[in-house]
Amino acid sequence: MSAHIRYLLSPFASSRFLRLLMILALIQLSSAANTEMTTAQQIIDEMENMYRGNSSEASITMLIETPNYQRKLTMQSLTLGEERAFFRILAPKKDRGVATLKRDEEMWNYFPKINKVMKVPPSMMMGSWMGSDFTNDDLVKETSLVDSYAMSLAENETEYIITLTPMETTVTVWGKIDYIVSKSPLLPKAQIFYDDDHVKMREMKFLEPKEFDGKLMPSVLEMRPLNKDGHTTRVIYESMSFDKETISEETFSLRNLKSRF
Repeated sequence: MSAHIRYLLSPFASSRFLRLLMILALIQLSSAANTEMTTAQQIIDEMENMYRGNSSEASITMLIETPNYQRKLTMQSLTLGEERAFFRILAPKKDRGVATLKRDEEMWNYFPKINKVMKVPPSMMMGSWMGSDFTNDDLVKETSLVDSYAMSLAENETEYIITLTPMETTVTVWGKIDYIVSKSPLLPKAQIFYDDDHVKMREMKFLEPKEFDGKLMPSVLEMRPLNKDGHTTRVIYESMSFDKETISEETFSLRNLKSRF
């Protein structure tokens, strides 16, 4: 038997060979995990940017339904990149002029009846906006899914299912979120929100795709809390346009927040 063969059969060589196989396997697993994370991030980014563009302007109807009452709000929405958002209620008359402004990580509400601007503290970001089933955080997308959640990707023939688990530093009431995206066309279908015990707490459906300014997107967002019978909020995009030159930093000032009609 040659010295080379005896070396390959020796315990030392076998141990080194096994370690090499383990390292290669770990590299492959890490590469697959990174690829999965990158794909999930790309899908989420595209879904989150669908309603923004570089800038956007939208006319929105919000329908709030509970066992005790129904409300209808019409409003204007403006965004600039990811860090600027502005909402102003146009009707009904008693709520006309109420406005919400988001700049970077800060958020304010303006109430014209008392002519007062109130800053929304971080502890209130998960609170209801105007009595709806949407939170302040939902409205202004304060929590970035890509930056604040770890992601895993699964798929079937027609859908991607991305599971988002909050990072240790993320302030949220959700234990995880399942984000379901159709493959063809690539559009959001649903978000399912779970508590820390992974019990389903609410579900948001993306419905009725329409083309706005050359972009196909769901025109209706329906939020339903699963622990409140008879509660539903629908956000309906009546019109939407993107990349408007008239939208600037001045649009998102505290002075503009208080402007009257």
